[in-house]
Amino acid sequence: MIRVLLVDDHPVVREGIEAILEDDPDIEVAGDAGSAADAIAAAGRIHPDVVLLDLELPDMNGVDAIPRIAAEAPEARVIVLTAYDTDERVLGAVRAGARGYLLKGATGQEIMAAIRAVAAGGSHLAPRVAEKVLGQVRGPGRQLLLTPRERTVLRLVADGLSSKQIARRLTITERTVKFHVGSILNKLGAETRAQAVAEAARRGLL
Repeated sequence: MIRVLLVDDHPVVREGIEAILEDDPDIEVAGDAGSAADAIAAAGRIHPDVVLLDLELPDMNGVDAIPRIAAEAPEARVIVLTAYDTDERVLGAVRAGARGYLLKGATGQEIMAAIRAVAAGGSHLAPRVAEKVLGQVRGPGRQLLLTPRERTVLRLVADGLSSKQIARRLTITERTVKFHVGSILNKLGAETRAQAVAEAARRGLL
């Protein structure tokens, strides 16, 4: 039996996915959570085989939650199920340890196939997602390039602005700013904003 933890901040989405998975006799929904904190706690409590994780959570970016879930339940394998397929989110999730990446709108059969594949030690990427990952493989070093928006955010970070101040300056949410900063840190191999700025300056990105 494959034990699954469902993580999505919308109860109706969790209920819908659970109803789909009930059709598979080999899959059991062992728990559900509506926030990253609850997901991390649940992972440590129930030790699921697979975590089906949305990236848009109220308290933390799902990409950031992946390694924390892994720390609580090392045997759990994460499949991202989200509406977003931007390069930053796809590559950030894969780098963070996700073994699967599905887009909302996937059929029940695809979700179940992904769960089975990942539980067996494999991976499962939606076609559009796989193409983005392959694009990075075909072009070595491309993952180090920052998007125009990331360059803008990085310049403001270098100017000493906080996430809240950057959000106001760019008229975007603070969560989005934090996502961009996380992507910048990932791409530059940095652990802190200061390290990212120093590395970006070294590479001539500022």
